[in-house]
Amino acid sequence: MFMGEYNHTVDTKGRLIIPAKFREALGEEFVVTKGLDGCLFIYSEEEWKNIEEKFRNTPLTTRDARKFSRFFFAGAATCELDKQGRILIPAVLREFAGLEKDVVLAGVFNKIEIWSKDRWLDEGNYDDMEEVAEHMAELGLSI
Repeated sequence: MFMGEYNHTVDTKGRLIIPAKFREALGEEFVVTKGLDGCLFIYSEEEWKNIEEKFRNTPLTTRDARKFSRFFFAGAATCELDKQGRILIPAVLREFAGLEKDVVLAGVFNKIEIWSKDRWLDEGNYDDMEEVAEHMAELGLSI
């Protein structure tokens, strides 16, 4: 499980340091793809295989299923850490998430989210959390 929030920078070549606490759980290779809300998602190889299995069993007869599959899988890239603990984020993914310099890596349960710092701060309004928590309880998720 991933948790925590870390501030880092993307260098001019598009490389990003992955926090040491995340590296162990990610393993040698992992997948970076377009995420929701304008961020990127990082999945361990094992978690990515679980996601692939779920999509294999999803009928692609609906437009939304096809559209989401293209969004999620077409932009995905396998990454490896270099000796300094960095990954190279493909330009298309950096552009999608608006990653220019300052970024936030957030551990969110089974994945890591990579946000531009500006977007992270914009999305960080939690004034409505009571309402959100009620909706989550309706889905059977309560704390």
